[in-house]
Amino acid sequence: MSVLAVPGRRAVLADLVPGALARDIALVVAGAGLTGLAAQVALPVPGSPVPLTGQTFAALLVGAALGWQRGGASMVLYLVAGVAGVPWFQGGSSGTPASLGYVVGFVFAGALVGHLAARGGDRTPLRTAGTMAVGNLAIYACGVPWLMAAAGVGFGKALQLGVTPFLLGDAVKIALAAGLLPATWALVNRK
Repeated sequence: MSVLAVPGRRAVLADLVPGALARDIALVVAGAGLTGLAAQVALPVPGSPVPLTGQTFAALLVGAALGWQRGGASMVLYLVAGVAGVPWFQGGSSGTPASLGYVVGFVFAGALVGHLAARGGDRTPLRTAGTMAVGNLAIYACGVPWLMAAAGVGFGKALQLGVTPFLLGDAVKIALAAGLLPATWALVNRK
């Protein structure tokens, strides 16, 4: 019987991995590590203190795959360890860069996307696109005010520096997730 066919079952991909506490700890650490690794894929955006990175994609995938508790915990670990000095923010940095608000947003996005994924938000391309778009909005909701304070700019300028240049990249990341997550569920349900 498929995972999707179990009445009342709310599952994310991580629920298919056997184990309990040790599994959860390993998945949380792996999710934070994946996000740190993806942060090293960074392209500078001319005129913006915020680079285009792979960490947003990783944070949303981690949330969807791990669920709201593990996904949120993974992003908390990523945030706290980075602020404490682990050099896994973009460009191998740590501490509190102008883009730290976006990393704070990963915590909320990881939990939110995980919550939606457990309710089937990652099972079809359209649902996955919607789930990822909502996750991106959560990231921007935290990142833009932080950028305003860190760069000393108003709301309009913060949107120009920290949102507009990233919309195309976010659309590509959403399209990748909309293909990857439903395809993974289709593979799982075939077995």
